[in-house]
Amino acid sequence: MPRYAQLVMGPAGSGKSTYCSTIQQQCEVLNRSVQVVNLDPAAEYFDYSVLADIRELIQVDDVMEDDSLRFGPNGGLIYCMEYFANNFDWLADCLGHMEDDYILFDCPGQIELYTHLPIMKQLVDQLQQWEFRVCGVFLVDSQFMVESFKFVSGVMAALSAMVSLEIPQVNIMTKMDLLNKKAKKEIERYLDPDMYSLMQDSSDIWKSKKFKKLTKAICGLVDDYSMVRFFAI
Repeated sequence: MPRYAQLVMGPAGSGKSTYCSTIQQQCEVLNRSVQVVNLDPAAEYFDYSVLADIRELIQVDDVMEDDSLRFGPNGGLIYCMEYFANNFDWLADCLGHMEDDYILFDCPGQIELYTHLPIMKQLVDQLQQWEFRVCGVFLVDSQFMVESFKFVSGVMAALSAMVSLEIPQVNIMTKMDLLNKKAKKEIERYLDPDMYSLMQDSSDIWKSKKFKKLTKAICGLVDDYSMVRFFAI
């Protein structure tokens, strides 16, 4: 039987680890087995039990403290992920060969991993070779999505991951419980948005004609092809 995997993605602070923990706890209540793999070598804290933790293979702090490398936080994380991509055998040993597994991969938040670096795509290809059926879950903090221009930025981040990884993807706005009443009413427009209407409502924000034209083209791409929609949690 095939195995199943979710790549849990999104910017830092969007709630990826909380999502993984909540899904794991809920499935335990339903007597369903869900495992979590931490793929963030810079993670400091999470409260879920892990099947595998990339920090056992390599950690950002160790890379940054290596005088021969001299990486900063971002360069160190990219180095860790490239090292991980060259050592998928470690992951294979951790996952084992059990059938009917359902595994959540708690991924790093650096957007460059999903735009111009091949690391996450290599992971997807490897999981598919191991007969995993893979989907993506892209999280965005709803507190930063209640204004049109910020929403367009979040849409582009989600779309970038979708295009890069070429897997089915669900986009989620998180932390809805932290919004005030006014913001909760406002956010409804962004779950299944009419991009042209959103842009028209924010026409007083766009100062530059050049960037207004670019934003209009982006909104048209997203809206005409119905490429990005969000669920709220």
